[in-house]
Amino acid sequence: MGFGSYDESEQKDQSVDTDEDKGVNVHENDHDGDVHFETKASTDDLVNQLKDIKND
Repeated sequence: MGFGSYDESEQKDQSVDTDEDKGVNVHENDHDGDVHFETKASTDDLVNQLKDIKND
């Protein structure tokens, strides 16, 4: 059982001309650092909020 019919001739010789110099560098803006935030909620409060979210 397939996901639809296709012509096998369309699957042959699929070549794409690409220009590597014009590609996007996905690592251009990598950041190796730490994220810190302060909250007035306790760990128990945050865990309870997470449980509530999971239950919804």
